Amino acid sequence: MHREKELENSDVDFIEGEFINIRQSTIRAVEGGHVELQQVGALSIDGERVEVTQGAAGILRGTDVSLNQCMSAVTAADTVSMNFSFSPVSISREQTSANMSAIGFMGAREIKAENTSAFLVVANKVEGNITTLLDWKSALAFGAVCGGLWGFFSLLMKRK
Repeated sequence: MHREKELENSDVDFIEGEFINIRQSTIRAVEGGHVELQQVGALSIDGERVEVTQGAAGILRGTDVSLNQCMSAVTAADTVSMNFSFSPVSISREQTSANMSAIGFMGAREIKAENTSAFLVVANKVEGNITTLLDWKSALAFGAVCGGLWGFFSLLMKRK
């Protein structure tokens, strides 16, 4: 594995290294120890420490993930930090910090949020200003309604 790798204005399929710094590029997959991406579009990012600024990613995994003005379909890490970012799914083992971000489903042991919106939040401890569409009671009711409708339509389909 290469120790240090830098790219700028490139279109790469796969890159792997201990220290990776990529700017203004598109890439299919990145794997490394310390990964820094600026204005990069990537399908998969996997690293111990991942820092993305003004980027987009499909799946982002790591130990410590930091997003600044980014979009990520799925973000999974021990600790996640989001600033002015969007992610439909964000899961962390320990802590998620979100500032002025929009998140679909956010799950973590501890969440610190400021001016953040989320569809559903699951956490042991939540601090700060977060607007959720569903709390646990609403989510339970929503699930019961969806399950009831599913069962009802399943019965109708069997009759034909």
